[in-house]
Amino acid sequence: MGQLDTKTALITGGSTGIGLATAHRFAAEGAHVFITGRRQAELDNAVAAIGDNATGIRGDVSDLDDLDRVFAAITTRGRGLDVLFVNAGGGAFATLEQLTPEGFDDTFGINVRGAVFTVQKALALLNEGASVIVTGSTAASKGNPAFGVYAASKAALRSFTRTWAAELAGRNIRVNTIAPGPTNTPGLSGLAPDPSQAQGLLDMLAGNVPLGRLAHSDEIANAVLFLASDQASFVTGTELFADGGEAQL
Repeated sequence: MGQLDTKTALITGGSTGIGLATAHRFAAEGAHVFITGRRQAELDNAVAAIGDNATGIRGDVSDLDDLDRVFAAITTRGRGLDVLFVNAGGGAFATLEQLTPEGFDDTFGINVRGAVFTVQKALALLNEGASVIVTGSTAASKGNPAFGVYAASKAALRSFTRTWAAELAGRNIRVNTIAPGPTNTPGLSGLAPDPSQAQGLLDMLAGNVPLGRLAHSDEIANAVLFLASDQASFVTGTELFADGGEAQL
């Protein structure tokens, strides 16, 4: 038996990177996985790769109408939600001098507003004993130059996680944050201002990790699976760092 047999899961931002790796892991453990993404081609490819245990729904978490469509589709299946992985997010480098109102609103719109209303709109579907996992970041625990807005958005999510864990404890719903270190994903490479600089950025980030390398998406997915499963039945309100020691040592 898999760790998530008969369970239903939703992963936002599930068509690439950590979200996609986690969708594969959940499906392999017996869950039916709904995944969202903004690009239809990537979403279709992800569903095809995962197989029959996956359903893709195109949507932007910062668009409340899109969220309504996502949850309407899950409602139609009639089994509620046992696992909600609030993973969609993004950011860009900008110093305080370079920051624009549009850049600020974009990052907080996806990372914070999108996450908050994803969880709010999921409330009616969350089954007794469900697990909610929110993707944070080691950036929230550090002071990385030019990454202030992204870090602040992830720090806000850490605070929300604590509050939601307290508010939902009466329904035996656990809420936790997963804080990945730098992970070798398309999103991380995309932070480079030019594709020719991507490898240099990855090498620099790997050099800041005590284990001396970037994480693989599968390694983060394994940590998310722990929080989603009954193995973490007494874990709520916490922040699990899967960061190779980056924010610890």
